[in-house]
Order: sequence, then structure tokens, then C-alpha cells
Amino acid sequence: MNTQAIIAAIDSEISNLQKARAVLTGVVRASTVAVPASKARKRRRLSKEARERIAAAQRRRWAAAKKAAEPASAKAAKKAAPPAKKRGMSAAARKRIADAQKKRWAAIKAAKEAAKKVPPKKVAAVKKAVAKKAPAGKKATATKKASPKKAPAATANAAPGKAAPVST
Repeated sequence: MNTQAIIAAIDSEISNLQKARAVLTGVVRASTVAVPASKARKRRRLSKEARERIAAAQRRRWAAAKKAAEPASAKAAKKAAPPAKKRGMSAAARKRIADAQKKRWAAIKAAKEAAKKVPPKKVAAVKKAVAKKAPAGKKATATKKASPKKAPAATANAAPGKAAPVST
């Protein structure tokens, strides 16, 4: 086959495909773009008389709904029990509670004042008094606490963790 013939066949196929594509894309574009952007829909305006008619009709609907709601709410109010009365406290009960609370606070305040009046203890004076009362023959060691005796130190050549050998 001649290469020129093959190229001519391919070119004719390409042109046929391009025509088919143009037809399809033209149809798709026409169906998706219904109104051009420059011709946007205008907003419709109502006349003054039309707005008045709509407003009057709405007022009539609201009045009818209000009349229907009034009898129902009146019947419900008659059927409902009166609201429960709030319970209160008598004046005598209030006075008793107030007096008891005042008594509690007075006791707390007195305890705080008593704590302030107690002078701090002098520890040094107490130690001297104890030392003077000790018998004359013994040393005054009553104020010192005995420290626990320490174990003898392990020898340097002993292995750590093992007890030191006892010599006899």
C-alpha cells in the first residue's frame, strides 16, 4: 500500500471525527446554556394595589387564627388548677433562725479572740526549769534525747554487701 494513500485515509478519518465532535459539542452547549448572561431574568414587581390585597388577606388569616386560639386557651385556663401558693415562713421562725445564726457567729468570733489572747509558750524557759529540778548528783541530761548507737564501721577489705568477719 502506498504511504500517501494511508495518510490521506487517516486525514479523512480525522476530519470526519472533528465534524462529529463539533456537532455533539454544539448540541451539548445549546442545551446547557439556556439564557445568556447578558439577558438575566428581571425581577417582577407587584403593583401597589396587589400588595395591598395580599396584606389584607394575610391580616384576615391572622385574625381568624387568633379567634380560633382564644376559646381554646380560655377553656384550658378554666380547666387548669390555680397555681400552687408559695410556702412562706412565719416571722417567729425567721427570728429563731436569725438568732441561732448570730449565736453561731458569736461563738466563732469568741474562739478566734481567745486564740489571739493566749501568749506563745517559751520553750527555752521550760527546758531550764526541767534542768534545775534534776537531782544534784546527776547531770542535767533530761532535756537531751539519747541518740541511737551506731553499728561499728565495716573494714575496708570486706566485700560490699557482706558482713565483716568477726575477730576473736
